[in-house]
Amino acid sequence: MFERIFAESGLSLDRLRALLEVGAAGSIVKAASADPVRQSQYSRQIKELEDFFRTRLIERQGKGTRLTASGKELARISRFFMMGLSNFQRGCLAEEQTFRIGASATFIQQFLLPVLSGTSLKKAGPGYVTEITPDEEIERRLHDLTLDFGVVGSAALSRPLQTKLLGEWKLELWVPKGLRLSETKAAQAFEQRRLPLVLARELGDWSAAFLPGYEPSLVCDSHLDSRIALEGEEIAALLPRFFAPGNASRSFFRVHIPKLDSQVFRFYLAWNPRLLRLNPHAVRRRDWLADSLSEQMTV
Repeated sequence: MFERIFAESGLSLDRLRALLEVGAAGSIVKAASADPVRQSQYSRQIKELEDFFRTRLIERQGKGTRLTASGKELARISRFFMMGLSNFQRGCLAEEQTFRIGASATFIQQFLLPVLSGTSLKKAGPGYVTEITPDEEIERRLHDLTLDFGVVGSAALSRPLQTKLLGEWKLELWVPKGLRLSETKAAQAFEQRRLPLVLARELGDWSAAFLPGYEPSLVCDSHLDSRIALEGEEIAALLPRFFAPGNASRSFFRVHIPKLDSQVFRFYLAWNPRLLRLNPHAVRRRDWLADSLSEQMTV
C-alpha cells in the first residue's frame, strides 16, 4: 500500500517538522533563530522534501518565505499526523493534554478566565493556554490545528469548522458626565458624528458599516481599553452591556440610540472536527467549555 513512499529517501519526521516550523515562522532565518547552522539544516531538509515530492513547497515573499499551495497542504497533513502521534504518546505516558484557546482580550478576561480558573482546575486535569487572537486568525489556525478551540463572533466559518452558540450581547453608548451634555444633546452629537468617542478594534467591520463617516477620537485594541478611556471622563465609549458601568454609576450615563440598541452580537465556540477525531478527549473539553461559557455569559 505504501511501497512508493518508502521506495526512496528524503521523507522523515525531522524534515516535516522543519517545514512546519518554517511555515509558522515565515522565514528560515526566524525558524532557525538566526543560527546559521540550523538555517543550513532547514534549507537542506526542505529541499530534500521538495526533491522527494517533486514540487516546490516554499517560495520567497519579501524578506521572508511562505508556503506554496503544495507546502500548505503538506503542512496540514503533517500537523494532523504529528498531532495523532503526540496524542498517542501522551496516552501511553498517561499525560494530560494542554488545550490552546483563541479569543478576544475582552472575552478572555470577562468569561474565559473565570471559567478556566474555577474549581474544576483544582483537580489534576488538562491544562489550558489562552491567546488573544482576532476572528480571522482564529479561523485560519483552527484549520491549521495550531489552535484547539476559538471564540468568534460569527458562525459563518469555512468548512469543515463547526460552531456552537455561547450567548448574545448588545452594545451600549456611555457618556461621562464631565462632558456636560444632556442625554438628548449626547444622542444628537452621536448621530451627527460629533461626540468624542472611543472605539475598539474588536468590533471589526461592524463599526465601519454601522457608523460610516464617524471618525472616533480614539481607536484601541479591545473593549477593556475603551473602558479605561471612558473612565478618564473626557470621552464617550461603545461598550458591551456585560462590561458597561451600569445604571448605578455616578460618573457616566447611558444614551439610548434605537438603531444601536437593536443590534445583537453573538459569541460562538468554534473547533475543527478533525481535532475531535484525532483526540477523543477533546470532545469532553469542547462540551465542558460550551456549557461553562454559556452559563458564565448568563450570570
